[in-house]
Order: sequence, then C-alpha cells, then structure tokens
Amino acid sequence: MDETTRKTITRRLASAAGHLKGIERMVEEDVYCIDIIRQVQAVQAALNKVNGLILDNHLHTCVTTAIQGDDPDEREKMLKEVTNVFEMSNKI
Repeated sequence: MDETTRKTITRRLASAAGHLKGIERMVEEDVYCIDIIRQVQAVQAALNKVNGLILDNHLHTCVTTAIQGDDPDEREKMLKEVTNVFEMSNKI
C-alpha cells in the first residue's frame, strides 16, 4: 500500500472511531433513537468507503501482480479471495 493511500485510510478510520465514541455518548445520554441510527449509518458509510479504498488498492497491487504472474494457482487464490470478500459481505 502506498503512503498516500495508507494516510487516507488511517485518517478515515480515525474519523470513524471518533464518530463511534460520539455514538457511545449519544446512547449513554439517551439521545433520540433516530438520531443515533443516522450516526451509525454515517459510520457504516465511512467504513464502506475505507473498504472500497482498500479493495481498490488490493486490485491494483496484489491482484494485478498475481494476474500478470506465471503462477496459475496464485491467480486463482487472488480471485477466490476477492470473491470470498463479497460473499461474506452479503452474509452480514
């Protein structure tokens, strides 16, 4: 992962962590449920963006290297990993 991508992801994760702490306070303070749900949705959207950034990086580095390589088992392994990630996300 290049340094720019790493910094972007780290910054987004720190922001999401801050929002989670805010949600904890909202729950403790018995804030209106819909307001809490909206904040949870915002954190989920932020984490989805992080997933997208990481996936994009993975496709442009690890997967590309495997596809261009001479090892068919490695290519298949990389493709299976990407497929499995999407299968797991549909189960959540």
